[in-house]
Amino acid sequence: MKGNGTTKVRNDVAELERLNEFLAAFWASYQLPEDAMFDFNLALEEIFANVVLYGFRDAGEHEIHVGLDVQNDTVSLTVEDDGVPFNPLDAPDADVTASIDERPIGGLGIHMVRNLMDGIEYAREGNRNRLVMTKRVLGSD
Repeated sequence: MKGNGTTKVRNDVAELERLNEFLAAFWASYQLPEDAMFDFNLALEEIFANVVLYGFRDAGEHEIHVGLDVQNDTVSLTVEDDGVPFNPLDAPDADVTASIDERPIGGLGIHMVRNLMDGIEYAREGNRNRLVMTKRVLGSD
């Protein structure tokens, strides 16, 4: 099985609905397992929200590119933006053993994405951040 799809959205949290619809339509068109879609939906929401809330120095409108690709048993989710350089792989691991009062604010979303996906790659290409998350969704027996 092979296929891909892309969409572009604005840096606005309201665009999450469109992203969820894009993901669901892709999932349905390739008849991928529904249980695996949850992980991608959560990862996409976390990364997109971080880009929108923290990724831009100005309040202007920016375009965020989102792509999905299925190759055999693996799905890749790509998020690209022209925000400030930020490699989430450089973020320290969240201390999930500390009490709520001792934990710093933030970092749990990236921690969750790291644990949901099989692989994550980051690159700064020109003036764009490019984050690719992959996970095996078929034939995982």
